[in-house]
Amino acid sequence: MRQIEGLVESLNPDASEELRRYVAEITLTAVRLLDGNTPLGDVKLLNAALRELRYAFRVFAPYRQTRKVTVFGSGRKPEDSPECAQAERFAHLIADRGFMVITGAGGGIMQAAQAGAGRERSFGLNIRLPFEQMANETIRNDPKLLTFRYFFTRKLLFMKEADAVALFPGGFGTNDEAYECLTLIQTGKAPLIPVVCIDPPGSGFWQERRRYLERRLVGEGMISPEDLNLFRVTDDVSQAVEEIERFYRVYHSSRYVREKLVLRLTKAPRPEVLEELDRSFRDIVVMGGFELRDGPLPEENEPRLAALPRLVFHFNRLSFGRLRALIDVLNGAAG
Repeated sequence: MRQIEGLVESLNPDASEELRRYVAEITLTAVRLLDGNTPLGDVKLLNAALRELRYAFRVFAPYRQTRKVTVFGSGRKPEDSPECAQAERFAHLIADRGFMVITGAGGGIMQAAQAGAGRERSFGLNIRLPFEQMANETIRNDPKLLTFRYFFTRKLLFMKEADAVALFPGGFGTNDEAYECLTLIQTGKAPLIPVVCIDPPGSGFWQERRRYLERRLVGEGMISPEDLNLFRVTDDVSQAVEEIERFYRVYHSSRYVREKLVLRLTKAPRPEVLEELDRSFRDIVVMGGFELRDGPLPEENEPRLAALPRLVFHFNRLSFGRLRALIDVLNGAAG
């Protein structure tokens, strides 16, 4: 390990000690693949996945401070369909609010969303298939277009880079992304972000699925009623945009510091709001109460967020639907 650490330091002595340590661990993991028991095919898969992710991280890096909405929906819907009209209008409105849009780069709803957002505010995450999926004309040949070999690396980027998710009607892929997105948020494996399901007026595509979740999954105890807080269904594009904007009205972001959840806020809540949180959300606090801080905990190392006030508490790491309700209270108190 010392030899690897020395090699990493020689390649970039200006990198932070923490960064060099993690790169050395990645290198050591790769070297251990030489133990003779790892099939060549597995090594090739790991190599391709790591290269895809490294390149994708580099493409997204200049836009890290810009919030983004991942849009899912059918690639088979015709250009003049109500679904495509909704997607284009949604993307246009959300881009006007300063967000960027990420799609799968294909046709149908994906193409409509990128046309609405425009090339400058679009990312495309294409997938290499036996039948080549041509990137839509808005994102084609753009440096923000990425083509992935594996669905799992592509899926990682859809969620990793998203500050919100907008779901339009779609087939197996769209429904897969919808449930995976909700599963990741429900289990705390992805940050809590707004998820909006957008129906064309009179369609009921997502409304029917919500009724199914209420009747069968909640009704039979397979999810909690509070898990329905993790998404919203609407047929009004303006409401969908407002839902995403409202989520970041006071709430900014979060992270864990040891056993504590730290909510970074754009403004400190008033004393009466803290009292309401203490009354209404005691059930998700493991010990202690809600602590309001003017700045970061010592372990936080993100200087650009240092000026933001914090709400800190011991979250039970189970009740993410209730946590979403708490964030709604914070945002609602801002007027």
